[in-house]
Amino acid sequence: TVRFGLKVSRRSAVSPPLSRKSETSMAGNLGSTVAPVSSSLSRLQALNGLFAVYKKQGPTSADVLNALKEALLKEAGVQNPNPRKRRKQSLKMGHGGTLDSAASGVLVVGVGNGTKMLSTMLTGSKKYVAVGELGKATDTLDATGSVILEKDFEHITRPDVEAKLKAFTGDIMQVPPLYSALKKDGQRLSVLLKKGHKVEAKPARPVTVYNLTLLEFKPPLFTLDIECGGGFYVRSLVDDLGKALSSCAHVKELTRTKQGQFTLQEHALHEEQWTLEHILQSLQCCSEGELEPEPPEAET
Repeated sequence: TVRFGLKVSRRSAVSPPLSRKSETSMAGNLGSTVAPVSSSLSRLQALNGLFAVYKKQGPTSADVLNALKEALLKEAGVQNPNPRKRRKQSLKMGHGGTLDSAASGVLVVGVGNGTKMLSTMLTGSKKYVAVGELGKATDTLDATGSVILEKDFEHITRPDVEAKLKAFTGDIMQVPPLYSALKKDGQRLSVLLKKGHKVEAKPARPVTVYNLTLLEFKPPLFTLDIECGGGFYVRSLVDDLGKALSSCAHVKELTRTKQGQFTLQEHALHEEQWTLEHILQSLQCCSEGELEPEPPEAET
């Protein structure tokens, strides 16, 4: 086991990242700092590090980030940021990887110089629980899209699904969904599609699945527990699985239960906890617990 340390110092900076042997080698180098000042805004702007929040179904990851910023700035007394003072009143913040608007779960947030560490979250391992529905395929590969194909699924058994899952475990090639955060000419593919532009599928790329388990099988629904590396799309997995079973399928529900060292149960702050003190406690809490080391990170 390793200690996931977030230390407090008077210097408003984080240590540079070590080599990416594992996510846990990164953990000890994150700094969370709060300058000894009286102003709530100054204390907020002096934060550096990573923490996790809970994203509910509906809002985009960017929406969650904006709501978080607004809540923290409001707490600091900044109700309506003055455009002339926007730079002084700003809060440097980013997230460690897009979570679909229809999905819920862990969203890792970097604040201050902690934003420099977010690339490690993008490439590192993640865990999901996905509910798939057999017999229907959609254009987005999830429940938000339009049904484009319906096929029989009555022939599919639990042993059939478990047998096919083996082909999707380990180092595999995967074609990303058209509706995704991937970009073409600087614009997201999903945005281009919504504007009516023709978008070609990205070529298959290498991804890694560390563990893939069938938790429940109640046709047409089935539930998967997935641990994967960076660049992996659960929607593509479910779509490919449906085809492999001589049917079709889409993601009905998706929850990210872990991102890097941050888990849904232990670390994700819910909306009512989006305060300076809760964030400080969350960062300090991570330094007290001992977490299991991460598996090797995947190619992206």
